[in-house]
Amino acid sequence: MNRIYLDNAATTCMAEEVIQEMQTIMRDCFGNPSSIHGHGRQARAYLEKARRQVAELVGAAPAEICFTSGGTEADNMALRKTVEVMGIQHIISSPIEHHAVTHTIEALEAEGKVKADWIPHDRLGRLNMEHLENCLAQSKNALVSLMHANNEIGTTIDLHEVGQLCRKYGALFHSDTVQTMGHFPFDLKSMPVDMVTCSAHKLHGPKGVGFLYIDHDRVKLAPFITGGAQERNLRAGTENLYGIAGLAKALCLAVEGMDQHAARIRSLKLRMLEGLQNEFPGLECNGVTDGTDLYTVLNISFPETPDAEMFLMKMDIHGISASGGSACSSGAQTGSHVLAHIGAPVGRPGVRFSFSRYTTEEEVERALAILTGIWKGKAQTA
Repeated sequence: MNRIYLDNAATTCMAEEVIQEMQTIMRDCFGNPSSIHGHGRQARAYLEKARRQVAELVGAAPAEICFTSGGTEADNMALRKTVEVMGIQHIISSPIEHHAVTHTIEALEAEGKVKADWIPHDRLGRLNMEHLENCLAQSKNALVSLMHANNEIGTTIDLHEVGQLCRKYGALFHSDTVQTMGHFPFDLKSMPVDMVTCSAHKLHGPKGVGFLYIDHDRVKLAPFITGGAQERNLRAGTENLYGIAGLAKALCLAVEGMDQHAARIRSLKLRMLEGLQNEFPGLECNGVTDGTDLYTVLNISFPETPDAEMFLMKMDIHGISASGGSACSSGAQTGSHVLAHIGAPVGRPGVRFSFSRYTTEEEVERALAILTGIWKGKAQTA
């Protein structure tokens, strides 16, 4: 079966250039970056080269990049350590954030460490900015944590608008940028954002590595993992050197061709949406498609069907890999918390299709034909 992969918001395939970069490190540079002998110094040089590359690509200083095991760890570090070190007492967030954020905030509140406020959204996942400002106006020692683009429906926030509002009321601003890093341009020094997170496997890099950007002029953190002085005393443990090199290479590739990739991927998304609208009258799009959206993600509520719960399984059987929501909760029976909070139709198949620079026009056309066939009971496999 020639399967069609349309679940790039869950993870992406690794770019061949990234694999080659990592293989070079694996073969030729096995030293510990903390060792002072020649092998260690060679490893340290590779590590700091990757840090400088990442910093330059996102408009940060190298010292502001702390490498982590991925976006979840970075989100946890940002939230938990600002509470612990900076005395944050109030966290303002959204109920449609990734669970790395919502579950962490809920745990902090259950521990009695913070008060949490949750900003509502409209049907398309757009943030209620008036509610956000009201919360900020009534808060002290606050942290706002809002993702740049929702990982399930692709609706974005304006980082500058939210950040300026946070500055107006003296709040810190953390944004989960896992879905947008490498897909949108970042110049963090000119942006009113205090912390952002990245996960390499969302941009054709390796799994198990990411980073937390920290504006050290405004944010003071303590180690989230203790037991060593790595990452400038912020994260103990021998660095994942070949993973970090892979992250830097993946981000370089993404930034180099960003405009071309964005235009092409958006055209695939719009073609998929057009084809589905033509074949499935009554379907609804969850999230905006007005040009401000995350162009890699298309979330659809299909028309009602008696076997709605089997729709994703049938897609899989016929060779289409897609998601019913966030991949991080794909085994849950409770459904998508994001779709529930924005009021998406209940009892209808909800599918997230997500695209990458390796998705082809031919794959989109085949997927449309298969989906139509499934609906009409005449599907052929990919």
